[in-house]
Amino acid sequence: MRILVGRNLIGCLLLVLVLLAPVVAGAQASRTAHGLSLFGYLKYPPDFKHFDYVNPAAPKGGVLHMAAIGGFDSLNPFILKGDPAAGASMIYDRLLTQSFDEAGSEYGLLAQSIEVAKDFSWVIFTLRPEARWHDGKPVTPEDVIFSLNILKEKGAPIYRFYYANVKSASKAGAHGVRFDFDAAGNRELPQIVGQLPILPAHYWKGRDFAATTLEPPLGSGPYRISKVEANRTIMLERVADYWGKDLPVNVGAYNFDQIGFEYYRDDTVALEAFKADNFDVRFESSAKNWATAYDFPAIKQGKVIRAELQTRNAEPMQGFLFNTRRAKFSDPRVRLAFNYAFDFEWANKNLFYGQYARTRSYFQNSELAATDLPDAAELALLEPFRSQLPPEVFTKVYAPPVTDGSGENRKNLREAQRLVAEAGWQVVDGALTHAKSGEKMQVEFLLEQPSFERIVSPYVRNLERLGIKPAIRMVDTAQYKNRTDAYDFDVIIGGVSNSLSPGNEQREYWSSAAADRPGSRNLMGVKSPVVDALIGKIIFAENRAALIIASHALDRVLLWGHYLVPQWHTPVVRTAYWDVLDYPRPVPDYNIGFPDLWWYKGKQVPKPQ
Repeated sequence: MRILVGRNLIGCLLLVLVLLAPVVAGAQASRTAHGLSLFGYLKYPPDFKHFDYVNPAAPKGGVLHMAAIGGFDSLNPFILKGDPAAGASMIYDRLLTQSFDEAGSEYGLLAQSIEVAKDFSWVIFTLRPEARWHDGKPVTPEDVIFSLNILKEKGAPIYRFYYANVKSASKAGAHGVRFDFDAAGNRELPQIVGQLPILPAHYWKGRDFAATTLEPPLGSGPYRISKVEANRTIMLERVADYWGKDLPVNVGAYNFDQIGFEYYRDDTVALEAFKADNFDVRFESSAKNWATAYDFPAIKQGKVIRAELQTRNAEPMQGFLFNTRRAKFSDPRVRLAFNYAFDFEWANKNLFYGQYARTRSYFQNSELAATDLPDAAELALLEPFRSQLPPEVFTKVYAPPVTDGSGENRKNLREAQRLVAEAGWQVVDGALTHAKSGEKMQVEFLLEQPSFERIVSPYVRNLERLGIKPAIRMVDTAQYKNRTDAYDFDVIIGGVSNSLSPGNEQREYWSSAAADRPGSRNLMGVKSPVVDALIGKIIFAENRAALIIASHALDRVLLWGHYLVPQWHTPVVRTAYWDVLDYPRPVPDYNIGFPDLWWYKGKQVPKPQ
């Protein structure tokens, strides 16, 4: 599941869908619930008043000022064309909304109840009769059906892929929508359908959904778009008569009267704007900035507060991603050589002030990570593919190369030289050259943030020692998106976030079908029948134990495929905010709740224009 939640709940061994209260006493064909859980347990009963982690008395009011980088030319966040504005999706409600202190649990938002077949072959969502669009018209089953169809037909390719197993949607009674699936046993599909953004059919009638637009669309959520300046500003205002404001799932949430995004050219400019009190909160991605840039007067005066907020999510896998569609990266030995050329220990000491740990799993810091040799159950999955896998999958626990941090990376560079030579590359007149094709190894690092240059530059120097001719190409956000959507790159810095409930999104990340589909998340171009088979094992896992085994196998196969050079992670969200803001304490286990659960506590002062 793509949402970043997850928790190892005591006593929950099975990955089962909890559905409270049978439809008919003794009937087992389906059950009905007020929420769904992938871990077999719903914390909150049908009559709960609010989530435990919220401040139900949070004051309403104030303007939250935020920063965005680059620009935008569209208010439609659901299509591949254009650059959507930050916050554009905040105007829409979904059938379900997630709980931030549970693993894989969601509760009814637009839906007041959910009925699921025992074999997970269909689901029925019954809509709340009071649900309304901002123009006062009711949210109807026809809107839900329209949303599925339009997103699959004209939305970004991810929607066709993500909802590929939804065979049909049909009306079920006055307020119900039934989704039928093309196969039974996919326990995650009911919740995936519950995450569907619901769009107004009557608004889009006569409009081109596939085209970019700067006309504020119609929504049903807690905010509406009130002001737009393309590439500069978008402002959202809280809907005073929002139909769902008193629902238990919304108590203590959506507290700001307005939320505004101001666009900046790059992150360096945005940091200076934050120091000047041009916006209210900043989530710092740079270890250097966190260590050195937060010593300005407002920090010393207590007007800006620094906090390291910790959650219990699995850590993302970030790295230097290879475009394996290109011949020079088709051999995993070449990709491994690039790993040996990267000196993480030196970078962590000299660039990151020792704040990071090296990432060595696609499910880092979770029970899904392959941290030991495969056991018998995992071997049963892997053995049929032994001839298609590197021997290390069966004999070694993956670990990235290590240096002493001195910057003298000779030993690892010698191993890198051996690997590229084994793959058919040799240095000719100072340039690494393929013995058969004559191609010279030239590599472009495509970047969109200037702050990445200080990370790539030392890496480039090591690659040059191997005879590789690297280059750094900085582009703006729009060009970067266009090039990555079209897979027009050699190496980028990117990654994947996984939850403790991986499922259908794994097809989007790694499947062969996604590899050549423009705009997919399979940026590295992974094409492996083994990976495809293991994705199926994850999606159709019958219980939690089976899911863990399949995740270990997938993690192991991806790691030994060397599709990226792993980078680093930190378990905290580095946060700086002006003291006019506040948030629930402690923060929820799996999401810090920003901006939904935060509130404005001070006297509103206009920001500089």
